[in-house]
Amino acid sequence: MLRLHGLRHESFEKEAEIAAWARERGHSLTHTDLWNGETPPDPSAFDFLVIMGGPMNIYEEDKFPWLAMEKRFLKASIEAGKLVIGVCLGAQLLADVLGGKVTKGQYREIGWHEVSAGPDAAKSRVFADLPERYTAFHWHGDTFAIPPGALWTAKSEACAHQAFTACNDRVVGLQFHLETNAQSMADLSTNCADEVTVDLVKWPYVQSVTEMQARPERLAGIRALLDRILDNMAALG
Repeated sequence: MLRLHGLRHESFEKEAEIAAWARERGHSLTHTDLWNGETPPDPSAFDFLVIMGGPMNIYEEDKFPWLAMEKRFLKASIEAGKLVIGVCLGAQLLADVLGGKVTKGQYREIGWHEVSAGPDAAKSRVFADLPERYTAFHWHGDTFAIPPGALWTAKSEACAHQAFTACNDRVVGLQFHLETNAQSMADLSTNCADEVTVDLVKWPYVQSVTEMQARPERLAGIRALLDRILDNMAALG
């Protein structure tokens, strides 16, 4: 059994289908609400760290002072050899800690958009057996540079750097949201509604909530991809 621990940056961005994966595989899952002043445990208390998304930016330490502490904690967890996966903001934080610069993206990318394998995907034990192309759910405006020495494992039309692995595949950053389910999508749509109400000419990769919620069968598709990534990481021990 693996001991998973989640870092939450907002009340409405939870582990969603990652929690379902853990439950179905017999793993445990605890979490720290950083947004609510909680402090994460010592890295000895978990095997697998899950860093969730959030509406803030990694460089807003003046508004969210716990970000500086979190970055130190991520560095310590990586150095301790833990399995680590970061989603959206979580991936940006990992990139930053590993030396990849985080910046505003050329486009805001929200909704269902195609992802394709990055140039290093075949070299990664986590990504090698994923399809060459797949549709993922997105909700981000920032982007990250691939950290030095990391593998660039996914890209999209709107955002070249969609995923990476580092530390011999033990650290994974996903810009997109494979953990999304109907509830987490509704929570994002409600709490970040202002990010969807934009000029669609200026932001061609932003979908309406109606478009996002159409074809709910796509949620099962990303759950299968999530399972494959998490199973591949868990196999690393």
